[in-house]
Amino acid sequence: MDGGTVEPLESLTGLLVQEAPDAVIIVRSDGTIALANRRAHGMFGYPERTLPGRSVDELVPDEIRAVHPQHRAGYLASAHPPLRRLPLRGRRCDGSVFPVEVSLAAVAAPGGEMYVTAVLRDDTAHREAEQARALLASIVQSSHDAIVTTDLDGVVLTWNPGAELLYGHPAAEMVGSPVHRIIPADRRVDEDEVLALVRLGGRLDRYRTYRRHADGSAIAVSLLVSPLRDATGTIVGVTNTARDISDREQAEARVQAVLDAAPDALLGVDADGHVVLVNAEAERMFGYPRHDLTHMAVRRLLPDGLPAASTVLRTGGDSTPLDTERLTGTATQGWATRTARRRDGGDLPVDISCSALDTGNGLIVVAAVRDITDRLAVEAEQQALRAEAEQQKMEARFQRTQRLESLGQLAGGVAHDFNNLLAVILNYAAFIVEDGAGTPFAQDAEQIARAARRGSDLTHQLLSFARREVIRPRALDVNTVVTEVHQMLQRSIGEHITLAVQTADGLPAVMADPGQLEQVLVNLAVNARDAMPGGGHLTIDTAAVWVDADHAAGRAGLSPGRYVRVRVSDTGTGMGKDVVDKAFDPFFTTKPSGQGTGLGLATVYGIITQAGGTVQIYSETGLGTTITVLMPVTDAAVTAESDQPPPVVVDGRGITVLVVEDEDALREVTERILRRAGYTVLTAADGVQALRRAKAYPHRIDLLLTDVIMPGMLGKDVAAAVVAERPDTRVLFMSGYAQPVLTTHGTLSADVHLLEKPFTSAELMQAMRAQLRHRTR
Repeated sequence: MDGGTVEPLESLTGLLVQEAPDAVIIVRSDGTIALANRRAHGMFGYPERTLPGRSVDELVPDEIRAVHPQHRAGYLASAHPPLRRLPLRGRRCDGSVFPVEVSLAAVAAPGGEMYVTAVLRDDTAHREAEQARALLASIVQSSHDAIVTTDLDGVVLTWNPGAELLYGHPAAEMVGSPVHRIIPADRRVDEDEVLALVRLGGRLDRYRTYRRHADGSAIAVSLLVSPLRDATGTIVGVTNTARDISDREQAEARVQAVLDAAPDALLGVDADGHVVLVNAEAERMFGYPRHDLTHMAVRRLLPDGLPAASTVLRTGGDSTPLDTERLTGTATQGWATRTARRRDGGDLPVDISCSALDTGNGLIVVAAVRDITDRLAVEAEQQALRAEAEQQKMEARFQRTQRLESLGQLAGGVAHDFNNLLAVILNYAAFIVEDGAGTPFAQDAEQIARAARRGSDLTHQLLSFARREVIRPRALDVNTVVTEVHQMLQRSIGEHITLAVQTADGLPAVMADPGQLEQVLVNLAVNARDAMPGGGHLTIDTAAVWVDADHAAGRAGLSPGRYVRVRVSDTGTGMGKDVVDKAFDPFFTTKPSGQGTGLGLATVYGIITQAGGTVQIYSETGLGTTITVLMPVTDAAVTAESDQPPPVVVDGRGITVLVVEDEDALREVTERILRRAGYTVLTAADGVQALRRAKAYPHRIDLLLTDVIMPGMLGKDVAAAVVAERPDTRVLFMSGYAQPVLTTHGTLSADVHLLEKPFTSAELMQAMRAQLRHRTR
């Protein structure tokens, strides 16, 4: 540089200013920027070479721009000493404001003009770093944990208030002293190993050890040990963060004592499937000592494993038995285990329940495992006892059914012979009444006939119980029958009893004889009335029900399916179990002698079972009785009873009837009735004689009137043989025990016509006229 000559901006000095790391701005005394380097343009956000010529006031915030010229003028007017590192604020081109550190110097140019040179440094990072250091220092000072730093030789560098509180030594005493003062002698070897690890850049988290208090007592602590690095990253010491866990260890000991007292084996399993918590019962059940169980894979103990903790939380977080289906899809495949494996290889049947537990170090699954060997043995024994009890119930039910069946066979046989006798008595009494009309003999004969009719009613009840009575079922609406009976019962059960009928809408049809169903309802209503001598409530209700397999299994003869239910309930005296067990037996009654036959419920039982249904009794002494009738539903359409056309009066003259009856008296009275009506009568005492008479008779035989049950040849066999010989002969059966001509369901075939014994002459004439109506001439 020559004397008096100013180098251009591109000179070496100008290059140094332009490339300086700090922003450099030279300002004239009027505030005009004379020079600004590249860093200044970047700091304030202006394109290069655009700041010279602008006012420096544009680079300060709006709120101080008005006073900035006075500050500048005052500085220049005074002694204007250099100012260093003034904290100010700058304004960027986009209007944003930022902290800046400024150093100022005023220089007089050779011409006498004053210039101010400003060197600016962005203070944001520096201030943030200072704030961070201050915050960190505050955290360290206010931390409840003891935070101690040492150099690599173990000399204490810092000692926070938490350390003073935990160890009992003030910071002034410990800083500069060896840290071994607080390390028990038996732990110093461990500490040397930890220091060696830290020198290599390692760290330990939640390292449990002991420290010595100023009073000489031991303190259980959990340590976080990490390297202490300088600004260049070099390890220069060790940072120890300690937390007193003496109370925690005591609490954990108490918790462990509680766990050890639990009757179930408890396993805590971490996310990796390893056992981290066990109790005394787990040691006993699995046969491993505690130190072996800890960190063992849970699949060695529970072969099917356990669900993840997150899975348990998704199911609600409660204790969930593993054999309960709580999850969907394949997630349940690993759950349903009931097997635990012991150390000796043996398997135990167990119940397992799970819950999720947040330990602060992550979720674990706690499994409660219960040995159910004894429980399964008890359950097996209970199951065997239940099976035995059920078998006894089935045997008792079967014996009862057999008893009723035997009584039914006996009743049917008695009814057959009894009906023959009643038919003779009834018709001979009728002859006396007809022939001696108006005489005392006729009145006596009427009493005989009345007694015979009562006997006939009893035999019909016996046959109903024995399921041997002829029925003519059709598809019918039970509600219709109940409504008709309701009207009749209102007039007959008495004003002291309130009768209520509740019928369900849309009731399906059943296949039954309407007359017999009416008899069932009347018998049940009469029994209920007799059980309420002082008055009460009688309710009849209907409903459609579905009988499932479980319900059907407990009811003999009942199959699963749809049924119509009819219930008759009363508020009467009720029955004890001993009475209920015998209620369906014929001639069993609790009524005084002469006030009941004991056939009411027996008749109900026979009618309903013959229709494929069941009858059940529920009764409590003093509370009342409910009798439930279940009848199977039919798909057939409900049919109304067809109106019979008026009988055609048939003159018996010219009509030949072959009468086959093994009972002499009944055969004779039948022949007498027919001859009085003008019929030609052939008689036979058995089937063989009947076939012989039919074959030998030279004229037409219009009607075969045959008993059903006869020795040697049954009536249906006689009829088959006669019709085969004489196809135009009509057949009319007569019997008080018609089982041989009934179908398997106890009903008559459409082509079978039966006259039930005992019959009167009028009933005989009506039945014969009906059969002869369509005969060919």
